[in-house]
Amino acid sequence: MWIYLLIVVILILAELLYFKIADRFNIIDKPNQRSSHTRITIRGGGLVFFLGALLYFFFFGWAYPWFILGLCLIALISFADDIKPRSSILRLMVHFVAMALMFYQLGLFNLPWYVGIVALIVSTGILNAYNFMDGINGITGGYSLGVIAVLWYINYSRVAFVDDRLLLVLMLALLVFNFFNFRTKAKCFAGDVGALSIAFTIVFLLGRLMIQTGDLSYIVLLALYGVDTVLTIIHRLMLKENIFKPHRKHLYQIMANELKLPHVLVATLYSCLQIILSMGLLLFDNTPYLYMGIVFGLLTLFYILFMRRYYPLHADYFGA
Repeated sequence: MWIYLLIVVILILAELLYFKIADRFNIIDKPNQRSSHTRITIRGGGLVFFLGALLYFFFFGWAYPWFILGLCLIALISFADDIKPRSSILRLMVHFVAMALMFYQLGLFNLPWYVGIVALIVSTGILNAYNFMDGINGITGGYSLGVIAVLWYINYSRVAFVDDRLLLVLMLALLVFNFFNFRTKAKCFAGDVGALSIAFTIVFLLGRLMIQTGDLSYIVLLALYGVDTVLTIIHRLMLKENIFKPHRKHLYQIMANELKLPHVLVATLYSCLQIILSMGLLLFDNTPYLYMGIVFGLLTLFYILFMRRYYPLHADYFGA
């Protein structure tokens, strides 16, 4: 128990120290017309996710070294991008190397070649989805805590697919971050380093779970993010927009901006709904793929109906 208390203390002190460094070197997020926030806020507070994984690695026997090395690469290039925008080609190359290291840790190179190709596409999509969805206070930390908590429950009660101490340390890191971010006036944002580090970690955890069980339906644990991201991209393509430029068209952004719902309320709704959907998968474990289809179908229907009703508010605001 004392080790976990020590980890919490280290994470809190590291976060407070980072705030001073970020303030000194102007690592901040300045709001603009496309932003969902209105205050200048420190960027990169999600560095604590990476630090949590490192502390697990150091304190608990140097487990999963190739994954940790890949995570180091992800955190390094993402933090560099938080400080000063880097070439998209450079970022993509580093991401691919990091994912190759993670795939080696997962043993994917022992499987047919096409498994690696599919895993690379899905993993890249999840990393980008997490980055796209990091737009309002609390959503990255709250949603991720819900996902990790469900993974811990599965690991504890269903199938042991990973060292439970890694999951516990990650939850502690998320709680520390949420203390500073899951509030009306956030002290910090996750930044690319936070969003991509926790996304990379969740991909690793889901990968271990899916490989051990052979059950791909566990992707439901990311259903809400997945549907919002994919359908928003399709929507933007239909509008002939550049999907790589900043925007405010995600469903959660319209809830927060056009409908004026508090950020923490929207983040709580996303987090709680994802937990409910995830636990539903465990409840209907006899028909997981049918359940998965129903979940994605209902979320897609809700997204379409919501956008038909409320997107005009966004279009009017931007004159689109």
